[in-house]
Amino acid sequence: MDEPEVVVALAALAHPHRLRIFRALVQVGPVGLTPGVMSEALGTPNATLSFHLKELTRAGLVSQERASRHLVYRASFDRMAGLVGFLTQNCCAGEPCVATEAACGC
Repeated sequence: MDEPEVVVALAALAHPHRLRIFRALVQVGPVGLTPGVMSEALGTPNATLSFHLKELTRAGLVSQERASRHLVYRASFDRMAGLVGFLTQNCCAGEPCVATEAACGC
């Protein structure tokens, strides 16, 4: 990812509703969620959910796929990894990486 893409992704996550939506999608993994299930689980009205999903999709953090009559949204794990990679690039100035240890729970 380059810096402008990172800024868009971070801006998309910098809203409580979008952060909750993204985390819910990360938790369910590649199965994804339909808007109806997300709306009910998160207590978010459909119109509000639709707006926030559009922003997350625009940032490339969420993908959308039609499955029969339903839309299924999934977290883009590649994009998420790219974002984390950008944020931790050149971490610790060549020293043993504290960030890696913290992420793995070591």
